[in-house]
Amino acid sequence: MGLLDVLDARLGDGLEKVLCTHHTRRLRRLGWGEVLDGSGAGWFTPRRPVQHGNSIEVLVDGANAFPVVAKAIEGAQKYVHIANWHASPDFQLTREPGAPQLRELLSAAAERVPVRVLLWAGPPVPFFEPTRKRASAALRAFQECGAIRCELDARERTLHCHHEKVVIVDDVAFVGGLDMTAVEGDRHDSPEHPPRDLGWHDHIAKLEGPVVAEVAGHFAARWLEIAGETLPAPEVPPEAGSSSVQLVRTVPENTYDFAPHGDFSLLDSYLRALRSATSLIYLENQFLWSPEITEVLLAKLADPPTPEFRIVLLLPQKPSNGADTTRGQLGRLLDADSEGRVVAATLVAHGDAPIYVHAKLSIVDDKWMSVGSANLNEHSLFNDTEVNVVTDDADVVRATRLRLWAEHLEADVFGPVHEVVDHVWRPALERPARITSLPGVSRRAGRLQGPLRGLLVDG
Repeated sequence: MGLLDVLDARLGDGLEKVLCTHHTRRLRRLGWGEVLDGSGAGWFTPRRPVQHGNSIEVLVDGANAFPVVAKAIEGAQKYVHIANWHASPDFQLTREPGAPQLRELLSAAAERVPVRVLLWAGPPVPFFEPTRKRASAALRAFQECGAIRCELDARERTLHCHHEKVVIVDDVAFVGGLDMTAVEGDRHDSPEHPPRDLGWHDHIAKLEGPVVAEVAGHFAARWLEIAGETLPAPEVPPEAGSSSVQLVRTVPENTYDFAPHGDFSLLDSYLRALRSATSLIYLENQFLWSPEITEVLLAKLADPPTPEFRIVLLLPQKPSNGADTTRGQLGRLLDADSEGRVVAATLVAHGDAPIYVHAKLSIVDDKWMSVGSANLNEHSLFNDTEVNVVTDDADVVRATRLRLWAEHLEADVFGPVHEVVDHVWRPALERPARITSLPGVSRRAGRLQGPLRGLLVDG
């Protein structure tokens, strides 16, 4: 390492320390100080209720997920509530000939039941999508459909957004990372990922059971503050399965009256689970540039909890923004991986067509899983509004991992996890396949841009 690299690394370390110290002071001031003190562990945060007796199913990729959402809306008997980063009125949830546009689908449902749509209003200045002009156009298009109630939420922190993706229909809720729009990319892709301009890998969790009332209550709280309408208290659905599920959130302070000191249970949930890991941390995410997350991973590599411990990272080849910062944090992990415990991969269709990893799914030890809208960056963990769901149903978690790994590795994979990582994942990176190694690390950009962005923007 040259002198310039050494200086870059030291400056990067210093900036990251300043950022982490700033976040620690902020959360302590808000009454959330224990989240970052390093002591919390376990599969659930004590800050949110755990609902028992649920069914949770991970729908992988848009071609599988959107038709299920569309069918639920078509059959709605009580209400349809949607909260999204953005939803395009002309978006079609299925690609079948004659499939209705989203506004047509919702308009038909609105003839029977209340339909409410809550969208982010867009940034105050048109630096990124969806612009306020685009959001306002969507609002008008939905309102022109008559009975659809649509509101724009502009209560974001400066240069941040309302990023959650939630749909509640009667006694079913969907929480995930897929937006009902083609803005910034076509979400309609399948697990087969046929070559096209840009593939899109993502998930939605389908929920049934008592936890649906938690999701509905979160929507109702936001709706009251933005639309001024008090919704009836959500009915708690009957038990629908054997899974324990927890709804976790990021809600910045001073955004809503229902959480004046914020809600950082999503960050708490992640850190507790990662600290508890003994054999596997598997992260599918659009970004990996949170130093708080990276520090836990580095600690695991410095003192592995078991000889079998492995980390598998699935990240996009080129994020829509923040590419260098993602790879900079990855560079720290790879530099610390002296025993070959880390696999860092991305997805491609055959012929090297890119597949954009927009996913926000994490698995620890086949005992814990988180699915939702939150990226592993400072935006999602501290400053955007986000919703994830967490379960400790080991059967569901393991089945989800096996299904995803079979998709990515193009083969059923069973056996000890560390052996699959060492003898299936690693060789697959060296040959033409669905997965490939991530490109080279830009250490300087990664170590400096991430902390600077955190200090100047994430706050």
